[in-house]
Amino acid sequence: METPHSKQAHAQRQGGTPLVVAIVVAVLGILGMLIVDHGPWNKPKVHTVAVANYSTTGEAARAAGASVIPSEPKPRLEPDAPGPEPVHPANPATPP
Repeated sequence: METPHSKQAHAQRQGGTPLVVAIVVAVLGILGMLIVDHGPWNKPKVHTVAVANYSTTGEAARAAGASVIPSEPKPRLEPDAPGPEPVHPANPATPP
């Protein structure tokens, strides 16, 4: 008589190794990002008004010699796209 090895092997199979490896990699990646982004060496350096040279971007641009002008307003309606008009519609409403 033949013993069913497929059912016996299926009951004893341990298939969680790839899942455990994926979870470990994900946790290490998240911890690495948190350490890099929020570590003690990455604190914001706030300058006081006395230390800062310019209080606005416009002042800094003017000091560098750039002219600061407002951009043109966009039209409310877009113009029609250039190109030929279709002669016949793709799906006529009434058959000829």
